Amino acid sequence: MKYTITHTDGAARRGRLELPHGVVDTPHFMPVGTVASVKGIAPDDLHAMGAQIILGNTYHLMLRPGPEVVTEMGGLGSFMSWDRNVLTDSGGFQVYSLAHQRKITEEGAVFRSHIDGSKQELTPERAVQIQTQLGSDILMAFDECPPSQADRAYHEESMARTTRWEKRCKEEWLRQAGPGSLFGIVQGGLHQDLRARHAAEIAELDLPGTALGGFSVGEEPALMWEGVQHAAPLLPAHKPRYLMGVGTPEDLLRCAMAGIDIFDCVFPTRVARNGLLFTRQGRLQIKAARYARDPRPADDKCTCYTCRTFTRAYLRHLLAAQELLAFRLNSIHNLAFYLDLMTGLREAIEQGTARSYVTGMLDSFAAGE
Repeated sequence: MKYTITHTDGAARRGRLELPHGVVDTPHFMPVGTVASVKGIAPDDLHAMGAQIILGNTYHLMLRPGPEVVTEMGGLGSFMSWDRNVLTDSGGFQVYSLAHQRKITEEGAVFRSHIDGSKQELTPERAVQIQTQLGSDILMAFDECPPSQADRAYHEESMARTTRWEKRCKEEWLRQAGPGSLFGIVQGGLHQDLRARHAAEIAELDLPGTALGGFSVGEEPALMWEGVQHAAPLLPAHKPRYLMGVGTPEDLLRCAMAGIDIFDCVFPTRVARNGLLFTRQGRLQIKAARYARDPRPADDKCTCYTCRTFTRAYLRHLLAAQELLAFRLNSIHNLAFYLDLMTGLREAIEQGTARSYVTGMLDSFAAGE
């Protein structure tokens, strides 16, 4: 992996992340393909909207189809016919949010599958082994992600365990000697001193990149923005910075201005399936009756397939009829919107106009139609 910062504008960074399957221009948003599929979206759709990297998940792929199957099929990219980069989350968050009857020990996590109740175990070593089997371009260290509401003592205990686990992840990653790059994860909740302490501990591991975990897990957006603004500069300046599981268009803009390079979130596709569309004029709930005879595209400034081809009236009809095409077209638009938002921000950073770009977009979102 090679990471180059080409421009800065305040704390915002414009960079090039060179990985085994091509360049990722940053800031960049990763569509989420949890189980080797971005829901309702085919690889050619992802190409058309400019996605350069997508996310898969160790926990889910471990349970089905199993890493051995993916390896036999040539790795995750080959398995899902995606010829660009893949980052895999280690599964730590899913162990704590989805698994049943989980038990956390120094060794790792023992839990019951949310699919069939089978007993499973995930350790730092196993998480790295699975991600290597999947053929990930970026592997994430195995961590514990407590909710933001957890008390300080639990955050401290969890943070210390995460540091010990990440050291074991690094050792296993070096043993595996694969082409993928391992990123560390900084925890600490909304406690600024804990974030600073953990950032220093993870920096000592000297991994290729660093992520901020434990944000957008129950706290108010303003608290999350404040936390990221404090934590992002604590991460190594010459390495890529990844904010995990965040978020809304407003989140992406504000956090990129704090120095974050890479984002992911299921939010744009999840809300698309319920008819919420993002536009440059604000959020559009397409199921509203007032769009039943609206001949306009969802966003007249958007060039995605959905906006080039279909009217609001048709999109509303599909959703009302619960046609599967509604989920696909809405998801195409929302993902294209997110990726275009980042493209615009990259251009603004290059031109030194990032702050005015972000202010203009936030004002436009707030104004609505």
